[in-house]
Amino acid sequence: MLSVERFRVLDRDVWIGVIFSGRIQGISFAFDRKTLFDRVREREEFLKRRGVEVSLDVRPSLYPEMVYRVLVGELENADLLGELSFEGVTPFERRVYEWLTKNVKRGSVITYGALAKALGTSPRAIGGAMRRNPYPIVVPCHRVVSRDGIGNYSSGVEEKRFLLKVEGVKKWTD
Repeated sequence: MLSVERFRVLDRDVWIGVIFSGRIQGISFAFDRKTLFDRVREREEFLKRRGVEVSLDVRPSLYPEMVYRVLVGELENADLLGELSFEGVTPFERRVYEWLTKNVKRGSVITYGALAKALGTSPRAIGGAMRRNPYPIVVPCHRVVSRDGIGNYSSGVEEKRFLLKVEGVKKWTD
């Protein structure tokens, strides 16, 4: 199923789409409806390639509101870990996502290298896991930065800056 809602954050529209079947299978967000649906279709294709059965039949749910509450700091990211299905996620990716979500709190960042060191892997492997994260906002891949700059973000650097700004991170948002 797919549940979509629009919210207002820092004077911007933020569209949140959540694909779910019992639990959250994937999350997409964008600043406009068309881009959101493009990203939802990309997420659907990714999940299907990973062997996850997905339906985009629209059905209301509390999931977009829950993701929004994480975005604005009313819920901790880790509070939603139990709502994630982790279907189609490799054991390595799950380990990275859970560690990141539990250890890098709102308003802070970690470098790809520091995250790699904490998990005993390489910065390149961390970058790949971040690029494939099906749960943006909840699994805070936007908090992972390069040692010499903001780094990339699968939804775009503008979106990464926005998420960090909402969280009060000043270094890359001013």
